[in-house]
Amino acid sequence: MNRAAIRSASPFAEESCVNSGGMIGNFELPHSVDLGATAAFALTGALAGVRRRYDIVGVFFLALASGVGGGLIRDGLFLRQSPPVAITDSRYLVTVALACAAGLVLGGRMRHFEKWITIVDALGLGAYAVVGAQKTLQAGLGVPAALLIGVINAAGGGLLRDVLAREEPLIFKPGQFYALVALAGAACFVSLAVFGGVTATVSAGAAIGLTFLLRMLTIRFKWRTRPVVSEPVKPEFHD
Repeated sequence: MNRAAIRSASPFAEESCVNSGGMIGNFELPHSVDLGATAAFALTGALAGVRRRYDIVGVFFLALASGVGGGLIRDGLFLRQSPPVAITDSRYLVTVALACAAGLVLGGRMRHFEKWITIVDALGLGAYAVVGAQKTLQAGLGVPAALLIGVINAAGGGLLRDVLAREEPLIFKPGQFYALVALAGAACFVSLAVFGGVTATVSAGAAIGLTFLLRMLTIRFKWRTRPVVSEPVKPEFHD
């Protein structure tokens, strides 16, 4: 149902159905998907800490950064919503702790579960891109901000993990499409929900499905980004 149909149905329907972000309805991410994606992201951080031979504190904080870092950046830095949801809802910290324990106990044997982790990661990537974009629009910010924060919400955890580990962020390097896939998902959601008059739930489903498909195709066919220049740019010195 588009906005014109809503207006014609009732003079009060537009106010009740269209939220402050200009969307029809509101997308609620299922808790199972939310916590499952958090666990998958946190597990990558825990395994990164194990590979670096960190102690339990270091492994946990890398898992925490990977699992909920995108949401922390979204709420704390951009939307200024305090305290962040990842802190107020204890289920997130419990999920991170369980993922951390799994990384410590299973270690190298986690490769046997790599396929399932990849699937959950791909679902979480799209879901978090949608949630970030939706929260931004509901906060009264524009479409460009929604796209930016959608990507950061989806991929910011890995960025924060690499910064804490004092490594060049993986997201900045040529590699498989990841941030670009998240951007495609956020753009799909915004296009349908804001400009297409599609309900937020249907728009979210389409965006998550598109993100998942693109991510799987990226892995299957090894699609990769390329450096902007083929050779390092040498600085010029002038007398």
